Amino acid sequence: MTIDLVIRHGKVVTPRGIVEGDVAITGERIVSVGNPVASARQIIDAMGHWVMPGGVDPHAHIEQMSGMGVMNADTFETATTSAAMGGTTSVISFAAQAKGQALTETVADYTARALRGAMIDHAFHMTVTDTSAPGFGRDLGDLIRAGHRSIKVFTTYNIQLSDREILDTMALARKHGALVCVHAENDAIIARAKDDLIARGKRRPSDHALSRPRMAEIESVARMCRFSEHLNQPVMLFHISTAEAAALVRDARARGVPIWAETCPHYLFMTADILDQPGLEGAKWMCSPPQRTAQDQNALWGALAAGDLQLVSSDHAPYRYDETGKLSAGTNAGFHEIANGLPGLETRLPLMFDAMVTKGKLGPEAFAQITAAGPADIYGLSQKGAIVAGKDADLVIWDPDKQVRYGENDLHDNVGYNPWVGRSIKGWPVHVLLRGQTIMQDGVFQGTAGGGNWIDRPTLATSPTGAA
Repeated sequence: MTIDLVIRHGKVVTPRGIVEGDVAITGERIVSVGNPVASARQIIDAMGHWVMPGGVDPHAHIEQMSGMGVMNADTFETATTSAAMGGTTSVISFAAQAKGQALTETVADYTARALRGAMIDHAFHMTVTDTSAPGFGRDLGDLIRAGHRSIKVFTTYNIQLSDREILDTMALARKHGALVCVHAENDAIIARAKDDLIARGKRRPSDHALSRPRMAEIESVARMCRFSEHLNQPVMLFHISTAEAAALVRDARARGVPIWAETCPHYLFMTADILDQPGLEGAKWMCSPPQRTAQDQNALWGALAAGDLQLVSSDHAPYRYDETGKLSAGTNAGFHEIANGLPGLETRLPLMFDAMVTKGKLGPEAFAQITAAGPADIYGLSQKGAIVAGKDADLVIWDPDKQVRYGENDLHDNVGYNPWVGRSIKGWPVHVLLRGQTIMQDGVFQGTAGGGNWIDRPTLATSPTGAA
């Protein structure tokens, strides 16, 4: 066999442990790991570097209209360029259904956008907002069987589903073999808190955290765990932010409920006081759920260590800090009029590498698991997420000694600010390969718009026992 590329002398993180040996690539696939390779068309010397699987980010909003009617700042081209610069080679974003829109139209629309612009490989969660749309049940089943194996529902915002609609959607997902992802916050608790704050003249971005009480997450997470248990339907709970919610997930999993859950860097490294900035500056860090406390951070890290939380996603939700995004309601906007979300596709992996590998929190193998292998396994991206012979050659070479201090606007997305400005990182992606081809080297992007492939997911790893 002719070897196209061999990566030598690196510390290679694989599912069976850390290997110091050659990684051989032919075409788009890894053909061997650890075995000496005599010759290859191209050799990359990774001496003193880590060789990790390409990041799999299973939660990103790209070219999507928010529930408040504000368009994301990023196109597929800018978002996936940013992702690749940070070491992510696969992303799952959302095909968000508009009210009254047939799901087939939704998915076709987002597919066309991604095929034009995506620089990395991609899949979609189908966001369900209207179960009364024409042909909903038929279309959902057809799309699941066609490889779109995950669905998202909300329990809040103006696109929420009722409990009955969520249960019906879960039942359809179970019938056809899909995972249901949930933004779980209790809408009534939020509405009551928000109205009370506004009535008392509390409208600043720092008041946003008070408008989404931790009990809103706790109640909804508990309810979704019970729905999953009732139907034996696999559920992924998005962006867990509180200690109590993480404990609920732990308890449900101990009962055998098919529940998975993720958290995000802004809950692991930020607290709610980040919102307390002059004027409306705090809007840059507004997200939902909001950042919480240092005690919650400790609990989330503990849950990751114990396996109660399985993944860390970016929840990339990019809005510019201007009239097209965060300030679309004007420079006197209240927190309830400001789009929620912050960019994260490019920063997720460096932040986690710095904490987990450089500083030793959980270690390199856990880093690869929660940022690549775990999401690939749970969401059915069978060719992604691990350095194993036969899988796609999605690889990232990390320089453990390279130090970077984030600047005000040094990301490669279209957001215009970096929410991690001033933070220092040690450990940096210096070479990124997508299916055996270099798409970033030494800070220079080399990808091609439309060069990313849609990822078919014929099955999920999360099918419950006895599912149809």
